[in-house]
Amino acid sequence: MKDDFFFTLTTFRGGASVSGGISVGHLLRPGERSGIIMFCSEKKLREVERIVKANDREYNEKFQYADNRIHTSKYNILTFLPINLFEQFQRVANAYFLCLLILQLIPEISSLTWFTTIVPLVLVITMTAVKDATDDYFRHKSDNQVNNRQSEVLINSKLQNEKWMNVKVGDIIKLENNQFVAADLLLLSSSEPHGLCYVETAELDGSLCCYKDVPWVECQLFGAQEALPTFLKQETNLKVRHALSVTSELGADISRLAGFDGIVVCEVPNNKLDKFMGILSWKDSKHSLNNEKIILRGCILRNTSWCFGMVIFAGPDTKLMQNSGKTKFKRTSIDRLMNTLVLWIFGFLICLGIILAIGNSIWESQTGDQFRTFLFWNEGEKSSVFSGFLTFWSYIIILNTVVPISLYVSVEVIRLGHSYFINWDRKMYYSRKAIPAVARTTTLNEELGQIEYIFSDKTGTLTQNIMTFKRCSINGRIYGEVHDDLDQKTEITQEKEPVDFSVKSQADREFQFFDHHLMESIKMGDPKVHEFLRLLALCHTVMSEENSAGELIYQVQSPDEGALVTAARNFGFIFKSRTPETITIEELGTLVTYQLLAFLDFNNTRKRMSVIVRNPEGQIKLYSKGADTILFEKLHPSNEVLLSLTSDHLSEFAGEGLRTLAIAYRDLDDKYFKEWHKMLEDANAATEERDERIAGLYEEIERDLMLLGATAVEDKLQEGVIETVTSLSLANIKIWVLTGDKQETAINIGYACNMLTDDMNDVFVIAGNNAVEVREELRLMP
Repeated sequence: MKDDFFFTLTTFRGGASVSGGISVGHLLRPGERSGIIMFCSEKKLREVERIVKANDREYNEKFQYADNRIHTSKYNILTFLPINLFEQFQRVANAYFLCLLILQLIPEISSLTWFTTIVPLVLVITMTAVKDATDDYFRHKSDNQVNNRQSEVLINSKLQNEKWMNVKVGDIIKLENNQFVAADLLLLSSSEPHGLCYVETAELDGSLCCYKDVPWVECQLFGAQEALPTFLKQETNLKVRHALSVTSELGADISRLAGFDGIVVCEVPNNKLDKFMGILSWKDSKHSLNNEKIILRGCILRNTSWCFGMVIFAGPDTKLMQNSGKTKFKRTSIDRLMNTLVLWIFGFLICLGIILAIGNSIWESQTGDQFRTFLFWNEGEKSSVFSGFLTFWSYIIILNTVVPISLYVSVEVIRLGHSYFINWDRKMYYSRKAIPAVARTTTLNEELGQIEYIFSDKTGTLTQNIMTFKRCSINGRIYGEVHDDLDQKTEITQEKEPVDFSVKSQADREFQFFDHHLMESIKMGDPKVHEFLRLLALCHTVMSEENSAGELIYQVQSPDEGALVTAARNFGFIFKSRTPETITIEELGTLVTYQLLAFLDFNNTRKRMSVIVRNPEGQIKLYSKGADTILFEKLHPSNEVLLSLTSDHLSEFAGEGLRTLAIAYRDLDDKYFKEWHKMLEDANAATEERDERIAGLYEEIERDLMLLGATAVEDKLQEGVIETVTSLSLANIKIWVLTGDKQETAINIGYACNMLTDDMNDVFVIAGNNAVEVREELRLMP
């Protein structure tokens, strides 16, 4: 259960909780025609739903869906000059000197040749244009590299190598292990049993990320794409996707895949990475589609020999590109400051010109006539006001050097030099991986020097995201503590002997646990302890496989799930395998297969996950784990005494900086479950308010739970976090951390990271649930 999804913002003076939902595209009912909206005279079509037919390019082309070519560049040969000039003349100094050049072309007011202005202006514009063109050239190069990647596409009943840019919506693509996903695909079949596949989503979850094994203190600038430093660690946990059972039967049979003519009706392109709604119609039946059936562009296929997928969104319509946005012209704070200074200088120049022009008008009216007579100037009367007007523009031209166009040139040169200083900095070189710092923009240094706030995730950023099972509370008793001969709690030291798991062939050799009482309770057959460990072995999303040596390897989506399953494994409840219909575990040496009846997945609103299984005796059990604040509300009233004890234990765990989860179960009646499951199937097949109906059914069945206890896992701090946070604090930088942990855990981590110190005043807790409440609490803070 990954804490990032809880969205609890904890500041260093307290914490505020925020939550939000994600909207999804509207789906029309089956049989309804998709409509289009035409805006005035624009011939631009707007989708209200997407209809895709497999292996039928002619059918799909009538909807004018985007092809799979992508471009992230800003310019092309024709648009570079006008767009770049428009961007450059947004600088006040450039615009000023352009106006000055125009004025110098007017003989009546020009006292200087126009060469004096055009040369420095052209020099500055040319230097900036060359830099912008170089940056865009690399964007074009990157785009071409991506667009020309090869992918195997099923065309005319044969697999053919095709460039990514030529892939169309509705095509069926074959992916092989370690291959990038070319477009957003509906998974049809794979080499794994039951149509499962594993994908790495690092490019989606952490596109602005640092190298995986670099200490926190040294990874501040590595790979920084923008002007702000990024403290994100790369997300390396694999995600599981599974195909519909009806399509997984297609396997790798090319003839059957070529004959697949299913029609997908789904939401329009959007940027919601964790949401997808659609319906597959095939062989006179309809099948509900969700995010677990979709593989997104930007993912990499891992631990799966091959898989086949049908293109749903291509190119700019993919969720990756929908999130990327257009490359925008960015002005740094130094640029904005210089623009402001130039405006003030220009204002001073205008005032000076007005004063001199007024002086000229006064002189012309009082002395000008006599001066013209002295020169035998017999031309007509010259207006003193008009003379002052012309003189004003003449002085603007003469005093043009007041506005420093060379300042921009100097700043650009300094920026370039500073970017090289960053690349050459020995203190930013990571020798273990031979990775230097890379400043990918010349403006990086000036932005780094002006940072006032840093917003950081906790898991995987401040901490290593490597979870270790430390303690647990089962039926009101704490396991994981070490006591001396007088039954007093003592600290765990290297001298303490851990529990010996060497006799268990399937045990994880790296797992350590120092409390021998838990093993004694297991051997004595304590039913609550057995049920607790059974729940840990059943309620998760972990996938298992055996390596060449016959050792059991777990592929986990969330490290704390891996820690809990590993703990259950070492204590004798070994998760062996899963299929879409069953979960097999080994309970104290006996192989037991449970029928998987329903899986109630975790999300940031529910903050819990549950599985419903039928054991070999025919009993139906609901096993649930999640945040204690949520799960405790679902308990049966008979748990009052145990709830009080477990709450105290959770507070103790949280005070030690451990991540906690509550554990509970419920026995279900067979008739009640069948009625509930029928309603769930109807809700899954619905096209309107599907999520709301499913959430309501989950709430209905996850009640009257019986509490088993709680778990506590440790996530150690990254190397160098304390020193880095101390340095940032000395620079008067404020740090905010996003975490889903309990308040006590957040405060404990704050002290451990040196973000909270004993010299600070009391920690303030901000508990408002909306902007108004939070603003009021902040206002009342002393």
